[in-house]
Amino acid sequence: MSIWEYANPVKFMRASGAVLPWVAGGAALCTALGLVWGFLTPQDYRQGATVKIIFLHVPAALMAINAWLMMLVASLIWLVRRHHVSALAAKAAAPVGAVMTLIALVTGAIWGQPMWGTWWEWDPRLTSFLILFLFYLGYMALWAAIEDPDSAADLTGVLCLVGSVFALLSRYAVNFWNQGLHQGASLSLAPGERMSPVYKYPLYVSMLGFFLLFLALMLVRTRTEIRRRRLAALLARENRA
Repeated sequence: MSIWEYANPVKFMRASGAVLPWVAGGAALCTALGLVWGFLTPQDYRQGATVKIIFLHVPAALMAINAWLMMLVASLIWLVRRHHVSALAAKAAAPVGAVMTLIALVTGAIWGQPMWGTWWEWDPRLTSFLILFLFYLGYMALWAAIEDPDSAADLTGVLCLVGSVFALLSRYAVNFWNQGLHQGASLSLAPGERMSPVYKYPLYVSMLGFFLLFLALMLVRTRTEIRRRRLAALLARENRA
């Protein structure tokens, strides 16, 4: 069995319809468990209760970046192989990624105010994240502005390639510019304990929940886009008849 079989809309609809209830159920369970478990953790000795924002901020920020990278992969598949499902999946993921980016920006401001004494700072990671959010808005606006879906997929695919620079900067800005106020990665494969297990494990659960939530919403929206495309094709056929 090849993964390219699921580029066929009929097979994609059948497979996604089978897995969607499980993904949605896992998303609801893990997100609720991770957030409730996280907010019941003890206060940090330096940051106090504000540290609990991490269980919402970090998963949202992680998915904001990875959603754009998923859109990049789907756009490349469209540009190279011309599979319509991949273009529609990229289109479907954009609003979800934009909301995740907005959540990360708002919770970051709420977290930063007591830590830095300001709601906003032109820190490299914060600035690149804001630009990424603007790219999300531009991507969705470009899809809405172009009537021909194939032309829209081509142009938004190119825009996605350009925006990927800021997605990567959002992830690695702290490593590039040491003078930024934003802390380094909370979780890392590098040696040394960066986070106490009392915070780490509920954060893992919350991150899994946000990943499954993104996947569920992306599948729902992709299925909607496929149905919308089918309806447009049927209406066009009736008008020609």
